[in-house]
Amino acid sequence: MTWWLTGPDGQPHESDVPGTMGGNRRARIYGGLDCPSALRAISQGGYVAHRVFFADAAAAVAAGYRPCGTCLRAEYKAWKLTKAAVPRRGVARP
Repeated sequence: MTWWLTGPDGQPHESDVPGTMGGNRRARIYGGLDCPSALRAISQGGYVAHRVFFADAAAAVAAGYRPCGTCLRAEYKAWKLTKAAVPRRGVARP
């Protein structure tokens, strides 16, 4: 069987093994395949057209995706802290 995974370059490629992480191409979020938030969205008919898969978290991060705040809380908190440390354009920091 062949699976399509999104690589660190953000491009899809064939894989002989399934991915361990799923993501949403539009929101650029990744999480576990059993994420309650993603499963709820999928069951309601959303998300599927924008679903991508990654070999692992490192590939998702390299492709520019952020961790899910629901199923990857610790990773999301760490990501949020790094985002808070970087000033946004046009916003002065005291």
